[in-house]
Amino acid sequence: MTRSAEAASFFLAVYLAVQEIPEGRVTSYGHIAKLIGTPQRPRQVGICLKHLSQDPGERHHSGNVPWQRVINSKGVISPRSQPSGARNQATALRAEGITVSADALGELSVDFAEYGWFPDILLSEEAEGRGWDSESEHES
Repeated sequence: MTRSAEAASFFLAVYLAVQEIPEGRVTSYGHIAKLIGTPQRPRQVGICLKHLSQDPGERHHSGNVPWQRVINSKGVISPRSQPSGARNQATALRAEGITVSADALGELSVDFAEYGWFPDILLSEEAEGRGWDSESEHES
């Protein structure tokens, strides 16, 4: 099924934002939604990542969009319909040097204080001059 132009634009914005998350850091679905201008749509960010292609022939795929670096707002790796999904995400994060802890119930989490990435704007937007301007901040 083809996506509408609006949906395709949203998927692209999510994938480009997620590509900016540095290795060894994590952020939340909600923060990605905020960064792309749709703070009310964190679940849709998750849907975009769920539908990320595995095909390296696609422009955006699981090999060039670090989906594993996005977790829920509590710092927990969200459970999936397949139990191995959360374990696979934890394994991918550990491979980047991120400590993933398991609680007594087996819930997997990451410490945002140590590994969190929560910029006010995307680096790509800052480079384009659409972000915060330190010069004007100091002129007051």
